[in-house]
Amino acid sequence: MAVRSTYEIHRTNIEAMLLSVLDQSPISEGSTGAQALHNTLDLARLTDELGYHRYWVAEHHGGPMLAGPSPEVLIGPIAAATEGIRVGSGGVMLPHYSPLKVAESFTILAALFPGRIDLAQLTDALGYHRYWVAEHHGGPMLASASPEALIGPIAASTTGIRVGSGGVMLPHYSPFKVAETFTILSALYPGRIDLGLGRAAGTDPLTTFALQRDRRQASPDDFPQQLAELLGYLEQTLPDDHPFARLASALPGRPELPLVWLLGSSPQSAIWAGQLGLPYAFADFINPGGAEIAANYRQRFEPARQLTAPYTAVAVWVLCAPSDEEAQYLASSSRMTMTLLRRGQLIPVPPPEQATEFLRREGAGNGRPGESVGGRRGIIGSPETVRAGLEEVRAQYGADEVIAVTITHDHAARKRSYELLAEAMALDPRAVAAA
Repeated sequence: MAVRSTYEIHRTNIEAMLLSVLDQSPISEGSTGAQALHNTLDLARLTDELGYHRYWVAEHHGGPMLAGPSPEVLIGPIAAATEGIRVGSGGVMLPHYSPLKVAESFTILAALFPGRIDLAQLTDALGYHRYWVAEHHGGPMLASASPEALIGPIAASTTGIRVGSGGVMLPHYSPFKVAETFTILSALYPGRIDLGLGRAAGTDPLTTFALQRDRRQASPDDFPQQLAELLGYLEQTLPDDHPFARLASALPGRPELPLVWLLGSSPQSAIWAGQLGLPYAFADFINPGGAEIAANYRQRFEPARQLTAPYTAVAVWVLCAPSDEEAQYLASSSRMTMTLLRRGQLIPVPPPEQATEFLRREGAGNGRPGESVGGRRGIIGSPETVRAGLEEVRAQYGADEVIAVTITHDHAARKRSYELLAEAMALDPRAVAAA
């Protein structure tokens, strides 16, 4: 009978042990929070290769030593940069959050990995300028409840396209938390992160209440104060006697910062954007009567920050297919969802064959070029039809940029729509690294 050496026995015991990492993203003297965050990605890659079992990131706020206040934001980029190691939070400090928000963020992360973010990669390769993700809660149709959790994985899987929120619904958050989160993303993907901010809830009143951390009373309607505080953190312009002034210098991603946008679909947002000197994105797909509002923004614009002239984007509902008839057929899915939405019924996006039958029973057809989708403007048709429609909308708004919003039942049809749109608008393809 062979006798094993003490070394062999010891090695067998070691091999049976699962070894994991808790990373607090330390900031070395003479370095920056941005560098500490890149060090976290570098260490995660190494430990993945070495065979570690888990990689957890901690949550700490407001100090100069640790750069990890937002596990839900770091987990996505880490998972995108690694292959087999489990990635998680060590931990999420639950008293800072609503339970619903934590559940939304972590189910998004769980769904993404393993997985692909192919629409973002496609639009990056096609030469699109920005890729924004929206914030909606509590419904069966839209899965984008946490822009801050999605942006990192999207930026990690693309090379040149700007990535951002369209938008973060600021009333659900503390301004400090948003500033922490988006400086982390800006540090990891410098020069590519947009922070689009909105005032709407993005959901119904009950879900809005569920998203509140403190439910003893309804949250105040204090968006202007929230926005001013957020800009104060990012720009380090809080008054010296402000109780949170010191926190501005402790944002973990400094010196990198996001580009802040104000989003809107009503006159008030244009007034704020103009007064604050911010770029402005108007949601024409919600309110098609925004040309005068955009003009008011330009008239009220006061140069500030890095923006010396007004800059307007218009977000438009677009669906492009090889023919007008096919595009209208695909758009029937959205016509059905909008019809039911007006009746208070929320459903997942239906297949077009089901939607056309529904619309037939309702006495409505598949639509004609230029016809609205549920009372909202839709630019729907062949590449030639869509190009003409977008040029008309851009001229109405005097817009510098057009943002295409496309929803279909079949993901391949959605991707094809963006491909045809890129061809119609003669975008220059972007050279991207091979996957």
